[in-house]
Amino acid sequence: MTDDAVAQSPEQLRYARWLDWGTRAGLLVLVLSFAAYVGGLGQPQVPVDRLPELWSLPVAQFLQATGMPNGWGWLGLIGRSDIAGLAGIAILAGCSLPCLLALVPLYLRRGDKAFAWLCVAEAAVLLLAASGLLTSGH
Repeated sequence: MTDDAVAQSPEQLRYARWLDWGTRAGLLVLVLSFAAYVGGLGQPQVPVDRLPELWSLPVAQFLQATGMPNGWGWLGLIGRSDIAGLAGIAILAGCSLPCLLALVPLYLRRGDKAFAWLCVAEAAVLLLAASGLLTSGH
């Protein structure tokens, strides 16, 4: 360690380590699912050759033309080669959730209940936001 180096707290190191693994996993899923889709492996919901005609459609028309569900309905189609990429996006979007929860034991062990509860509260807010319960139409 050099004189200019700054020591990182165990909490920062744990969060960074979990975030690193989560982003690597999400990117791996994205790359593999994209390769499967364009490589013709598996059955897609929307064939690659139909994409140019569908790209310019408004969302409602796109969903109708492709038979795609909205919201979390994509989970029911996760076996489709083009939908599998959404799992990678979900992993990347949700990376901070396990990172926050991984900090709770460290804060509790240190006796810092306020930070532990803040992590739990932030995780709860993230879950609520991802649930779709706060969007219009529910």
